[in-house]
Amino acid sequence: MRRRSQLVMCTAVATLLVVFLAWGAGLAWYIQLVDALPAPVPVADGIVALTGGAERVKTALQLLASGQAPRLLLSGIGGGAELAELDNRAGVDTPSMAAKITLGRDAQSTRGNAIETTAWARRERLHSLIVVTAAYHMPRAMLELQRAFPEGELFALPVYPHGFIGWRRLHIVAVEFTKFLAAEVGLSTIAPKRSADRHGSRAGLVSSL
Repeated sequence: MRRRSQLVMCTAVATLLVVFLAWGAGLAWYIQLVDALPAPVPVADGIVALTGGAERVKTALQLLASGQAPRLLLSGIGGGAELAELDNRAGVDTPSMAAKITLGRDAQSTRGNAIETTAWARRERLHSLIVVTAAYHMPRAMLELQRAFPEGELFALPVYPHGFIGWRRLHIVAVEFTKFLAAEVGLSTIAPKRSADRHGSRAGLVSSL
């Protein structure tokens, strides 16, 4: 009986070791993917920024101002946030572009971003989108968007947040890689819906992913 217990324990330890090594190899691949230089993005029908950081909003607004696309969706904006709050952050004249910008207020997760983006793109009859989000978040964002909007052509434009270095960087990428694996096997479709942010507008600009 004791020998059998030892065998079960050894098998369990070996299995955990294999899983950990596979996860580590996958993480190394994911880090290379995150660090890859972005390809130049062409002119597209629209831009979508998956909010969660000021750099993403700023980049998307600057793309719109430069004529990279005629329409912009800021997906995941908090319930009370308005364009006036974004002026100083982006350094562009947002009031002059207000008619081109849609504030998406429904998304509370990456899958929610994808659903909100798809509804907007189909409503506006857009066929190609520039996707702006953090580099570490881009693989999962593209996965969810490709599932929700299979007919669309997507161009990734990753943003590298300030201070994205060292152990903090490794921790963020490791957590995001695990979320990516969960999304890959379809767990994001059964995740419970998050409640809306009770603190309103400013929190919405840095909503969770």
